[in-house]
Amino acid sequence: MSDEVIVADVQESEHITTADLVKDSKPTMENHEPLFRAEESERFRNSWHDIQGGFVDEPRHSVEKADELVAKVIKRLAEVFANERDTLEEAWAKGNDVSTEDLRQALRRYRSFFDRLLSV
Repeated sequence: MSDEVIVADVQESEHITTADLVKDSKPTMENHEPLFRAEESERFRNSWHDIQGGFVDEPRHSVEKADELVAKVIKRLAEVFANERDTLEEAWAKGNDVSTEDLRQALRRYRSFFDRLLSV
């Protein structure tokens, strides 16, 4: 079986090998942007530190605050990923006017996005 895939485009035909589609496919942390901006991560960490510091005096309150913080981080994470997915979709959902190269790049960005989802 050949590793060549023929991809037909409305305007042109190109030969793309599977090797072209999986270039640099090994996920590494260097390939991924941080999920949150540095300031936002720092705010979350500071909140966590405050929660831990209050445990001795008010353990139940600290656990309630921890639950709230985790819920807030999960909500924010969902927003980050939804925005990223929307951006990815906008890049290729232009009808038939998208070149094969644009689609190849879109697939690579989706792979990176997918790897980030699985690394959480």
